[in-house]
Amino acid sequence: MNLLLHICCGPCAIYPLKELRTHGHDVTGLFYNPNIHPYLEYQRRRQTLQAYAEKIFLKVIWPDGYLLEEFLRQVSARPGERCAYCLTDRLRFTAEEAKNGGYDGFTSTLLYSRYQKHDLIREIGESLGRRLGIEFFYSDFRQGWTEGVGISRELGMYRQPYCGCIYSEKDRYFR
Repeated sequence: MNLLLHICCGPCAIYPLKELRTHGHDVTGLFYNPNIHPYLEYQRRRQTLQAYAEKIFLKVIWPDGYLLEEFLRQVSARPGERCAYCLTDRLRFTAEEAKNGGYDGFTSTLLYSRYQKHDLIREIGESLGRRLGIEFFYSDFRQGWTEGVGISRELGMYRQPYCGCIYSEKDRYFR
């Protein structure tokens, strides 16, 4: 399959990309993450992915802009529902790009993290796929968590200490 892979960060791309390529899929990356705060964190994650993509010959689509204000507008009234909005927004954008770009399907590195709401990601992805008429390629990449972490450390990649949004940053550091 010709897949568009939503990528949240470089380290999370390692194992899913290896698996997808090993199984013969042609993969293009997409870095769309308006949830990441602050901007310097966003830039650091983007630069880490950029350097890794160059090493492994991965084409990545880099949408213009940094839509933090839109993300905050959508989640500020209901911060407890922020993850559902965030996952839906990133997967919807990826599905639309995949459909418009002529890809066979879309998937996400969010399926790699042990800390993400895996079942919710799958449910949202499959629902968007049906609604937009493009296949959501599901795979449980969590089995490669330890391998991906090890490789990212060997490569000296920046590994972020929280999911990305201002709320997850607070959850991580404000005790």
